[in-house]
Amino acid sequence: MDWVNIAPEGLLFILVLLLILKRQHVWNSHTRDNFPPGPRALPIIGNLHTVDLKRPYLTMLELAKTYGPVFSIQMGPKKMVVLSGYDTVKEALVNQADAFAGRPKIPILEKAGKGREKGVIFSYGENWKVMRRFTLTTLRDFGMGKKAIEDRVVEEYRCLADTIEAQKGKPLEMTLMLNAAVANVIVSILLGKRYDYEDPTFKRLLLLVNENARILGAPSISIYNMFPFLGFLLKDYKIFIQNVKEISAFIKVTFIEHLKALDRNDQRSFIDAFLVRQQEENGKANEYFSNENLIEVVRNLFAAGMETTSTTLRWGLLLMMKYPEIQKKVQEEIEQVIGSTPPRIEHRTQMPYTDAVVHEIQRFANILPLNLPHETTADVTLKGYFIPKGTYIIPLLASVLRDKSQWEKPDIFYPEHFLDSEGKFVKKEAFIPFSAGRRICAGETLARMELFLFFTSLLQRFTFRPPPGVSISDLDLSPTFGITIPPVTHEVCAVPRS
Repeated sequence: MDWVNIAPEGLLFILVLLLILKRQHVWNSHTRDNFPPGPRALPIIGNLHTVDLKRPYLTMLELAKTYGPVFSIQMGPKKMVVLSGYDTVKEALVNQADAFAGRPKIPILEKAGKGREKGVIFSYGENWKVMRRFTLTTLRDFGMGKKAIEDRVVEEYRCLADTIEAQKGKPLEMTLMLNAAVANVIVSILLGKRYDYEDPTFKRLLLLVNENARILGAPSISIYNMFPFLGFLLKDYKIFIQNVKEISAFIKVTFIEHLKALDRNDQRSFIDAFLVRQQEENGKANEYFSNENLIEVVRNLFAAGMETTSTTLRWGLLLMMKYPEIQKKVQEEIEQVIGSTPPRIEHRTQMPYTDAVVHEIQRFANILPLNLPHETTADVTLKGYFIPKGTYIIPLLASVLRDKSQWEKPDIFYPEHFLDSEGKFVKKEAFIPFSAGRRICAGETLARMELFLFFTSLLQRFTFRPPPGVSISDLDLSPTFGITIPPVTHEVCAVPRS
């Protein structure tokens, strides 16, 4: 186990505390006989001693081989149920969608903000329903899935390509650049503007979101979520809380500025639409359109809208360097179908190989292997097992995207997963990188558009190669850790194509 960021005196304190708690521990003997099976848990720490806290999904994939597609695991004092494999995850999230649509309390998020009370990603109950409905409607009003937002993506990938071209093929680390380009698309909706990539405020925001995405998946925060009283010992905990405060302060200043210039007949951004709705709802008993909800929703959308897509693009460019023959086939299709014309979303149906590669990048990269956690909203039976209301649920996306019954070569990067014998694109039911059911990603349409347009435009203008002195065999496809799973930091040579 990796006790990250805990000082030696902190470890001593924990060991003494565990000994005290062990004496007081009472095993819960009231669990129903047909509760999902799982490995034997130790008092207090549960199965913590056997879990890879940097990559817990790997431990869970192994446990599924022993205990089947529905099993329990105890992380500290908390019992969780893990769902493994496409059939099981679909049965829960789609066929029994309402029963599995809750969100559990996550201590670090409760401490940093409003946790389940506010926002759209982690909120619960009626607030979640109201905020999700408003968010989806407003995103569509501001162009999600329409030509208006496609034009913004096209404008942004030109800025990105020009920035890359200025490097003249020199090695560069593209994380911040890709973050900025993708973030500008969602920022244009949220704030009604775009930022220059070198804008210091923008760069600071990107850094904070990046850092918190890493911290949220860190072993030390897993420890905190199990034992919140240890927060004062954990450096990552303190950084995460401070970062959230800084992001929230920025959003608050921004919406105050929008309020000063608000014209209900000329709404230019998501924030404007929220503030208008806030004025309309003023005085009503519920306070769904509060300032707290605005901060939380904007923070949710900014982080989710940037982090997942830019991380997937980083994987895409690494995989193109690793498999230059696949990169070449994509570029050949680009030349045949669109030539030097800027890619548009209408080209996707004419470019089955490129579309298959983009899908396979998402499947192979597996950037959210644990999914976001769910919670049962009622007592439910799944695969013959009884799962009580309020149970913490992990729908293991890694087990779906690498399900051997669904994919011919699950552990290999293989675009042919999405092609038939004639080279036509084939949809796959088990392709659910955006999750499924009630909690499916609200920005899926936008993310799919961005991935195709950014990826295609980059390969149209550049060939991506390893830096001098780095061979293809040296390129490391091992993931790092975080709430999303990025590749290891690597440099890229983007060589302009004639």
